[in-house]
Amino acid sequence: MKKRRVGSTALEITEVSFGGAAVGGLYRACPRDAAMQTLQVAWDAGLRYFDTAPFYGFGLSERRFGDFLRDKPRDSYVLSTKVGRLLRPVPEDQIPDHSYVDPLPFALDYDYSYDGIMRSVEFSYARLGLNRIDILFVHDIGVYTHCVEKTKLHFRQFMDGGLKALEELKSSKVISAYGLGVNEVQICLDVLHRAPLDCILLASRYSLLDRTAEAELLPLSRQRQTSLIIGGVFNSGILATGPVPGAHFDYLPATADILGRVRAMEKIAAEGGYPLAAAAFQFPLHEPVVASVLTGTAKPTNLTRNLQLLDIQVPETDFAKYDPYTVVQQLG
Repeated sequence: MKKRRVGSTALEITEVSFGGAAVGGLYRACPRDAAMQTLQVAWDAGLRYFDTAPFYGFGLSERRFGDFLRDKPRDSYVLSTKVGRLLRPVPEDQIPDHSYVDPLPFALDYDYSYDGIMRSVEFSYARLGLNRIDILFVHDIGVYTHCVEKTKLHFRQFMDGGLKALEELKSSKVISAYGLGVNEVQICLDVLHRAPLDCILLASRYSLLDRTAEAELLPLSRQRQTSLIIGGVFNSGILATGPVPGAHFDYLPATADILGRVRAMEKIAAEGGYPLAAAAFQFPLHEPVVASVLTGTAKPTNLTRNLQLLDIQVPETDFAKYDPYTVVQQLG
């Protein structure tokens, strides 16, 4: 599988990467055997960039990634995890509900400070059972997760100390790159205007359906030599399932407007002779600042199906047809 460079670093990652939320039990239980089988399918398909986080199953995803990768040659893959949440052991009846099924028995404390980030890295090493992490992402530091007032506090905490921790870890070669792992554009702009980042893992904001990143973040990322890793290319499923009853967009039931837009997109895809999901999966890779598209599932068959979308020919000229203005015009 082809690789792309991360920012101005020497690190290269595969154009398609594997995300670990689902193998941590997001929305549905994931038995260990299924997690290992899915990771093996990813490996056999040539994926060599793996992303996890303490949040995913409250440590469960990190443990499974570490177990799977431990016997692989260390220079044969790239691994990222995240900082910003510290895990604290609690009784089973006090485990918080963050949509993870059968997570490990921990609660979460947000900490974007120098000490918090350093502690988070230590704990991640222990859960992974590995001695190297290549990329660290600051996880969910923004209004999408914290609301306005808490975001101000966390942002100040990060800029006053957490950023220094990441710089020290990189300069001492503990990590090779660092950035943000978020679902929103504004916090990326706020940080990038003040500090350099090697990469940003951005979910759901650069897709056929949601171009929020296009106006400001893409040009700023090019200017700052910051690579983007794009997750959520199906926007919570609707670009894979189509506008079916119960379809979701951005984690919520799709509105009539979104359903109409996707119907118009399906028409474009049908006229081109390919499934809409193929265009959705391939779309971000047509932007040079994008280093990788992240896919995550806990089912080997789903992963195989997603990867097969890369083999479907989508005419280069068709991507312009999915421009939001063009799609709206088709709605009449």
